[in-house]
Amino acid sequence: MDSRPPGTNSVEKSSSSHDVEMDQDTVKEQHEIQIEDQRTRKQLTSEPGPSCVSYRSDQSMGTPINFKDGPSTDPHSSSHDVEMDQDTVKEQHEVQIEDQRTRKQLTSGPGPSCESFRSDQSMGTPINFKDGPSTDPHSLEGVDGSSGAEPDSIFTLLEDNIISFVKAELKHMQKIVDGDDPECSESQMEGEDEEQRRSREAFLNITLYFLKMMKQEELAERLQSRTKAARYQRELKSKLKKKFQCVSEGVAKAGSPTLLKNIFTELYITEGGGREVNQEHEVMQIETVSWRSDTAERAITLEELFKIPPGRPRPIRTVMTKGVAGIGKTLLTHKFTVDWAEDKAQQEVHFTFPLTFRELNVLRGRSFSLVGLVDHFFSVSKEAGICSFQDFQVLFILDGLDECRLPLDFLSTQTLTDVSESTSVEVLLINLIRGELLSSALLWITTRPAAANQIPLEFVDMVTEVRGFTDLQKKEYFRRRSTDEKRVSRIMSHIRTCRSLHIMCHIPLFCWITATVLEDMLKSKEKGELPRTLTQIYSHYVVIQNKVKTVKFDGGAATDPHWSPQSREMMESLGKLAFEQLQKGNLIFYESDLTECGMDLRAASVCSGVFTQVFREESSLYQDKVFTFIHSSLQEFLAALHVHQTFISSKVNLLEHKPQKKKKSFKVFTFQKPTLNLLHQSAVDEALQSPNGHLDLFLRFLLGLSLPTNQRLLQGLLTQTGNDSQTNQRTVKYIKKKLSERLSTERSINLFHCLNEVNDHSLLEEIQQSMRSGRLSTEKLSPAQWSALVFILLSSQEHQDVFDLKSFSPSEEAFLKLLPVIKASKKAELSSCGLSLRSCAALSSVLSSQSSSVKHLDLSNNDLQDSGVKLLCEGLKSPHCKLESVSLSGCVITEVGGASLVAALSSNSSSVRELDLSYNHPGDSAVKLLSQRLNTLRLSSCGLSERSCVALSSVLSSQSSSVKHLDLSNNDLQDSGVKLLCEGLKSPHCKLDSLSLSGCVITEVGGASLVAALSSNSSSVRELDLSYNHPGDSAVKLLSQRLNTLRADHGGEQRIKAGVRKYFCHIHLDTNSINRNLRLSDNNRMVTRVKEEELYPDHQDRFDYYQVLCSTGLTGRCYWEVEWNGDVSIAVSYRGISRKGISYDCVFGFNNQSWRLRCNRDLYSFRHNNIVTRISRPCGSSGRVGVYVDCPDGRLSFYEVSSDSMTLIHTVCTSFTDTLYPGFGIGFGSSVSLSPL
Repeated sequence: MDSRPPGTNSVEKSSSSHDVEMDQDTVKEQHEIQIEDQRTRKQLTSEPGPSCVSYRSDQSMGTPINFKDGPSTDPHSSSHDVEMDQDTVKEQHEVQIEDQRTRKQLTSGPGPSCESFRSDQSMGTPINFKDGPSTDPHSLEGVDGSSGAEPDSIFTLLEDNIISFVKAELKHMQKIVDGDDPECSESQMEGEDEEQRRSREAFLNITLYFLKMMKQEELAERLQSRTKAARYQRELKSKLKKKFQCVSEGVAKAGSPTLLKNIFTELYITEGGGREVNQEHEVMQIETVSWRSDTAERAITLEELFKIPPGRPRPIRTVMTKGVAGIGKTLLTHKFTVDWAEDKAQQEVHFTFPLTFRELNVLRGRSFSLVGLVDHFFSVSKEAGICSFQDFQVLFILDGLDECRLPLDFLSTQTLTDVSESTSVEVLLINLIRGELLSSALLWITTRPAAANQIPLEFVDMVTEVRGFTDLQKKEYFRRRSTDEKRVSRIMSHIRTCRSLHIMCHIPLFCWITATVLEDMLKSKEKGELPRTLTQIYSHYVVIQNKVKTVKFDGGAATDPHWSPQSREMMESLGKLAFEQLQKGNLIFYESDLTECGMDLRAASVCSGVFTQVFREESSLYQDKVFTFIHSSLQEFLAALHVHQTFISSKVNLLEHKPQKKKKSFKVFTFQKPTLNLLHQSAVDEALQSPNGHLDLFLRFLLGLSLPTNQRLLQGLLTQTGNDSQTNQRTVKYIKKKLSERLSTERSINLFHCLNEVNDHSLLEEIQQSMRSGRLSTEKLSPAQWSALVFILLSSQEHQDVFDLKSFSPSEEAFLKLLPVIKASKKAELSSCGLSLRSCAALSSVLSSQSSSVKHLDLSNNDLQDSGVKLLCEGLKSPHCKLESVSLSGCVITEVGGASLVAALSSNSSSVRELDLSYNHPGDSAVKLLSQRLNTLRLSSCGLSERSCVALSSVLSSQSSSVKHLDLSNNDLQDSGVKLLCEGLKSPHCKLDSLSLSGCVITEVGGASLVAALSSNSSSVRELDLSYNHPGDSAVKLLSQRLNTLRADHGGEQRIKAGVRKYFCHIHLDTNSINRNLRLSDNNRMVTRVKEEELYPDHQDRFDYYQVLCSTGLTGRCYWEVEWNGDVSIAVSYRGISRKGISYDCVFGFNNQSWRLRCNRDLYSFRHNNIVTRISRPCGSSGRVGVYVDCPDGRLSFYEVSSDSMTLIHTVCTSFTDTLYPGFGIGFGSSVSLSPL
């Protein structure tokens, strides 16, 4: 089959020396003839087998090309013009048809007849086409190198090869012009040699020539520009791949390079995160993250960085990725770049330019254009002829914003839009980030959290956070380092038992440090105890690195003395540099920084050359040298080592600020002999006064270095040791004193870590012992003990899932003290804890915090009122709020609070889907609007009416309705309200799965309405609660056939009453329990206390105190009324309450077995577990009390009853764990009478 592309004429050697004019009409005619020619060829090539006979005519030749190595065949060199008219073209077409017939006859035989040339020495490297067959002459059958081959057959094969080449190249060029060029990928260009690339370039010149002849100059320019860009892209990918595909773990220069893909462990990256400045040490930030349980933040991968997530209104141009030092931000940028260079990701990006602020800092004071800046670092853009990136998708990676020393003034910097205009580097960056310069570019900026606010919020489209390793990723990391599974398990087990190590191992680089130390110790013949503190880990690490230097650079043995004078001097110089730069907040050091610390470039380079895994030098072809420690924590360790050693050797306290000359110092230690303890005290004070906690880790190391065990480990580096046995005791005492002051949670936590470094656990053990014994009394805790309790609870996985404040103390004081624990918990149980407006303000702040983990919040039965709910709603509005469910049952909320909730939960950022507003009166408007927004809404006992049913019916009928679970129980909706509600239930848009109408005063009429509504095929309701109603047997039968779950128990005509009286039950006094000084009368319905004992028989259930229980056990919902006179107690109790004696265990309300309301002429008082709540009693109040108990719901309410009203006295909510029985306590001369309704 002819392999020529449609419309392509053969190209043969021309003997013409004339100029050819090809005007537009001629080209058009040629095109039409070529189409007709293709149709003919398609018919003629139906027979198999190629022909090896060349054309006999060269009249179809186009304009010959002037090849570089051959004689000129330029038609313009001739003095004659040749006109190619229509007849000539037609003659060409006829010759081609005749040629096809001949080839068809020749190919009908057994094989081709052509012979090859005698030699293939002149053959170039064959072109290997991605989409076509091999054109290697050696692979063609019939070409065997014999001398008898006809030239025609050779040229026929040559023609086929050229046509295949032309077809493939034109196809690729069209894709280049369309912006969809697969040949730009590095992987597809692998294997091409220089000759193949020259062949492509030669054909590109031919193509450009013909496009210009066809007067397609614009297309030619686009093709030329984009092919140059494609070449530049291939060169850029090759350079970036070579630069980043290999790494040396730990540091850039140490060890043998390893492929990035072989050691890269996926990091936990989340979308979201605040831009607020975090005022804590980064290790504390990592610890805060470790407190969090699984949050609602979306985990993302590198491939998703610039993908537009569902619901986002605009494209993502700028991504900011936050993460603490050593968490893996830079490695992520390298992985991203390598994946792009290897065509594995982000192929819609044409050019990726990874830059670091370390590199950009040294260009301060110099001027560049944006194109010039790119060329300065990547050196090929000018060669490629790219003077603007407007036609390409460009990604700039700006790594290490926290290391930026350029002045980034986004408010007053002038606007720049021209990529070719030169200006300062900071102006370029500002305009690039603002989107005024090359607005089409994508930007990925990485930074430590403290520097995130350097870029205004409006210029960042997405914030992500690198959280480091999860526990599973830690294990995967250690497995990659070692094939010894037992050793990996031992390391993981050890890390889990050491909280400080477990927290730090969220940081990949600390995992590497820890692995280096633990593997060295586990391999060692000297089996000592594995290090448990950070000071021990870093002390071992420094010793190991000195061993490496001794063996590798000094030619010594691993058993030689650890520290030579040269090594000690180097380490002391590094310690001084570490401390002085730590005080300034610098983590990277330029030549000027070294000079300030008395170190020159040569000395720094020597240190980085021998202590390669402690201190490193970074430089490239275009940049000055930059130095840094491999991690900020190692800088803090060496800084502490320097301060400790300076004090031990010279008694100079580097942390003590010299007093001003005009003022006298009143510090006690100014007039005392310097001691290590005073150094520690001043370090504690400095760390606590630090505005950003930057000395927290330094303080841990400084205190840890005072232990003799760590000093022995560093023997040789520490030329003197301080072994005052009293030092640590005095330091511990000072820290405990500080813990008794009003410190932030983070500062208190760090002081507990300091106590751990000096091996003191007394305060924690004291609290833990009290918790284990059940004797923990939060009322007697000192501030230091509260801090210890918080530290213990935050370290406990149990309290990260569910935190119940009542387990400690149901009080506002305990709530405020334990707020950090609440913040770290998934579910916070705060019901019935006496919380007020103050608590709402604190809780709102927690909910607004980015680090909050709370998803489920129970605030029921706290008198928050509308003012408290309004404060709480400020937190609910926050985009950081992760709440999914909220219970505000019984919080005294009216229409005002309901409106606040509507405003908060209608926000697009709100994640709340479940709300309990039972026992409130939020108003019909709030009910309607909230039911539109939520999946689950509980409105039990909210005083809903027919009007409410109209609003709810409207919502249920709405296509936008989302409510699936609706609780309307204990509202007197009656049949009329149910009928209105059923209009919504009938709607095909209704999405309800479950509906509770328990206790809604429904009769057979309402039952019939429900049957009609729920029998519809469109009904989605599968669960219905009709308990405590009277819907009729027929409705119950029909509904049970239709539904998966139907509750219709506790029904009957007695339920058709308003309010709680529908739950009335008959109770009977238990004569076996009545005290002998209580007399029964009125058919055992009245009991009176008397002086003389009654002749009741002995019984084990009889009370020694003046009380009586009823024989009726309470189940479900129950209500009864009593009339009282004098001084009485109306109670409910478990049957197991003690009967003998007159102790607290026997008296209603003084134990955890009973709840009582005491009534007398002056006041009411409620008591449970000997905790009393006094309630004022209005003058003229009646002597009639109603008691309502909802056993499953754990609700107990007392009402004052008059002839026409009921007034709530007190409600308590709890979890009843056993059957309840009514009971009464009778004062002298007092009586109680059971009342019928």
